[in-house]
Amino acid sequence: MFWTNLVIDILLVIYVIDCAFMGLVILMQRSKQEGLGAAFGSGVMGETFGAQTSQVLVKATVWAAIIFFILSIVLARLYSHQEVLAEQGSPVQQLLSKPITPAPNATSPTPAAPAPTAAPASSTAPAPVPPTPATSSAPAPVPPTPATSSAPAGK
Repeated sequence: MFWTNLVIDILLVIYVIDCAFMGLVILMQRSKQEGLGAAFGSGVMGETFGAQTSQVLVKATVWAAIIFFILSIVLARLYSHQEVLAEQGSPVQQLLSKPITPAPNATSPTPAAPAPTAAPASSTAPAPVPPTPATSSAPAPVPPTPATSSAPAGK
């Protein structure tokens, strides 16, 4: 993961320099209105780069554009690779996330179950306790109450 970040940083610096260079080269090219090339004077570009100034600037623009597109694709691939590495985690994180299994100890044997002791014949075994019935959460039924009437009991 460290090398990915380092390569991305270096390529980003080259990418920014290439973008600035390409912008300047495009602006220096002569157009019908003379563009930024007129700011350097009418003959300065011809004297600096010779009579073939337009060909040099066109070639520089083409190479800067090629470098721009290659760096764009490489940086996109590196960023996607960086995301995959971030999801997986570093090798140390992968080791820490594994479940811990105890290592078998070859020097000490596993202890055997204790031998049952013989019970004396005169003692009796305790009676098993019957399981208690499970209590339900329903309320206990209410017994019906005798009905009282308001009619006279005489006739």
